[in-house]
Order: sequence, then structure tokens, then C-alpha cells
Amino acid sequence: MEMTVKEIAEACGGRLLCGNENTVVTSVSTDSRKISAGALFVPIKGERTDAHIYIDAVFAAGAAATLTQNDTKKIDVHPWIFVPDTGIALQQIAAAYRSKFDIPVIGITGSVGKTTTKEMVALALSSSYCVMKTEGNQNSQVGLPLTLFRLEETHEAAVIEMGMSDFGEMSRLCSMARPRYAVMTNIGISHIQQLKTQENILQEKLHITDSFDEDSILFLNGEDPMLAELREKLPHIRKVYFGTEPWCDYRAQEIETTDAGVRFRMTANGVSVYVELPVPGFHNVLNALAGLSVAHCLGGDVFAAAKALSQYEPPAMRQQIHKVRGITLIDDSYNASPDALRSSLQVLRTFPGRKIAVLADMLELGDMEEAAHRQVGKMVAENGVDLLVTVGERARWIAEEAKAHSDMPCSSFSNNSEAIAFLQETVCEGDVLLVKGSRSMHMDEIVKVFL
Repeated sequence: MEMTVKEIAEACGGRLLCGNENTVVTSVSTDSRKISAGALFVPIKGERTDAHIYIDAVFAAGAAATLTQNDTKKIDVHPWIFVPDTGIALQQIAAAYRSKFDIPVIGITGSVGKTTTKEMVALALSSSYCVMKTEGNQNSQVGLPLTLFRLEETHEAAVIEMGMSDFGEMSRLCSMARPRYAVMTNIGISHIQQLKTQENILQEKLHITDSFDEDSILFLNGEDPMLAELREKLPHIRKVYFGTEPWCDYRAQEIETTDAGVRFRMTANGVSVYVELPVPGFHNVLNALAGLSVAHCLGGDVFAAAKALSQYEPPAMRQQIHKVRGITLIDDSYNASPDALRSSLQVLRTFPGRKIAVLADMLELGDMEEAAHRQVGKMVAENGVDLLVTVGERARWIAEEAKAHSDMPCSSFSNNSEAIAFLQETVCEGDVLLVKGSRSMHMDEIVKVFL
């Protein structure tokens, strides 16, 4: 990236306290430990730490300029730009930088599967275009603007993951990224504690279309009941559906899934292409369909896109499959919700050997907390799990419900250390372990022990 201090101040309504307004900024960072020469430092005031205390250190590390919420006169060769709120200013600067690029921007949202879908859409598009994509899970009010600053003149398209957990957040993300295309994966109950109902979740996510024009397209998962109901609604928005239903625009047929991967044939508008993914699970068929539909609608080569998808590798802690000392470990420890667990259990079911599900508390479920955990317990019983291990007080509801619907052995623990000790004594060669729980449960600690 490249912006002058003057451009930055104008973008966020900031006031230059000192320094040269013609100073050129070549990157933006909110992390004082990751400052490169030429960076603009954006110190965020958090609940625990006010990053303003690191300003002197970032200049010593080569930063070119800084924002500040402290309106005091400065005498410094480095530019200090005063703003009332550095977080809002970061978003305003990102929006101004995004406006420099006239390329297709595809927003990705949904209750679960955003990151995997983002990866597959970007991979499919990259067979025909130079694509910039969100790295990791930089999809938040801070992460998304930092993603936008990675846009360069060589990019021909951008795939931007857009996550929200409360009212108004999607509108703010959309005002920065201004996607003209969007993919919606599903409407589940993640973050229902804040948003109260699935209907509210849907309405908030639909703000991803705020910047649409007459040529824009909303890509929707036809397998999701709430998204399928939009077929006869939103007449002002062009909708493209992907799924297995006969009415879907991009349809998967002849699906074959094993523990090694999944194969299917995609048909659309007279086009038929075979797709082979190196990852298992029906949900990955839908993720791949999203990538193929976006690539095809944006003029890409759908056959090249299918070939690109055959090289897909899952992101860290998202159904990564490891073979270690005769054990198969499915690391899905990044996060958890009932919808995500349904897909994970279906993947576990495809493997031969004794199937062990290691599941922890799911958070941010509000009044649905107990019912959601019990729903997962029933899923465990229905998916051929041989041994259930739970971690956390809420996850005990999973075990209770699993035992109510089956005779499988269940062991519940209060923390990861207890669960690890039990698993080390119990797991044998030939076993298959699925490890999953909400991010704050740190289930990756269990994964690391076995790796």
C-alpha cells in the first residue's frame, strides 16, 4: 500500500500534531510487535492495555507515523495524527484505501464455514485471476481493515471474510469493503446470545448487500432452510443458489465421500465438470460449489477452477487430518457450534476404526445454551461415535443426551488436563479422534499433546 500522511488525515478527519504531511506510509499495523519500516501505527485502547504506551517503541522500530487519541502538542519529526477514536479512524482510512481499487470484491459471511468457503472461493478464482484474500480469520472490525491494506495494483479480485456477532457490525464492515458480490453459507445460532433470534442473524448478515449495484450477485446455500426461503424475496437482488436441490443454479450430483476426500459432478447452465476434493465431508461439497459458482459467474474458467480445488488444503485447526503413531487425529479445535459439529461428526463417521469424539463447551448461545448442547449429544449418538469425551460444565449436557440415546461410554472432565490424562491412557492404535470446542476452551492443547 501507499498513502501519504495528508491522505490519511483527510480520510479520518484527523489533525496533524507534528511531522511532515508528505511522509509516505507503506503499511498499517495495530500490533507494536509487528512494525515494519514505513508503517502507520494505530494504537487501540483495549480493556487491558492502551497501546498508546508503545508509540515511542514503534518509532524506534521504523514506523513512519502514528495515530493518537491524546490531543496534546507534540514536538517530533514523526507525524502524529490526532483522532477522537483510533479504531474508527482505522476503518475510515481503510475505506478510503479500498476506494482506490476498481476490482470485484467478494464478501463471505455465514454462521459457520466462512473461512473454509473463503479459501475455496479464492482458490477457484485464482485459477483465472490474481486474487487477494483474507489471511487467517482477519474478519472483524479491526481485522478486516488490516486486510484491505494488503490490496495492491496487481490484484484483479479480492475475497474478503466478513464476521459479525452483534447488531450494526456487518453494516460497518460493508462500508469499508464495499463488496459487489457476496456468499452466504448458512444461518445458524452462533452469536445468538447477542442477536437473540435466527431471523435477526439473517437480517444482519443481509447487510453484506448494502453496497450492491444492478450487476451484483448474492450467492446462497440452497441446503440452508432460511436461505432457501429467500428465493421469492429480495426481488431487487440477483440471487444464485448452489446445492443439491434440482432448482439450484449450481448443483452437485453423483456425490461420493470417503475418509480420503469427496468427488462429485457439478452442473450449471449446460456446463458439467467433475470435482475431486482431498478433504472429506458433504459440507465441503457446498464450499466447493460456492467457489465454482463465483468463479463461473465472474467469467473464470470453471474447469481450471475445479482443477485448482483438487489442491485444496484446510486452514489450521479446521478439520485438519493428521496421521500420528497409528492414530488419525481430526483437528477441528478452532471453534464450535451445533451446525459446525454436525459437519464434523459426519466427517468422523466416514473413517474406519474406533471413533472418539472429544467435545468441549460451546459459548455465546444465550438462552439456547442447554438445548444446543443436548442437540449435539443426540447428533453424537446418531453418528456412530464409539466413545465420547467432554470437557467443561456445559459439555456435560452433551454426554447426558448422548447416553440417553445410546449405550456408548461417556467420560466428562472439568478441564483439558484431566481429559488429556484420560485420553493418553485410553487411545490406541487405529483410533480416530475428533477434537472440537469453542475457541476459549483451548482444545488445541489436546491436539498438541498427540502431535
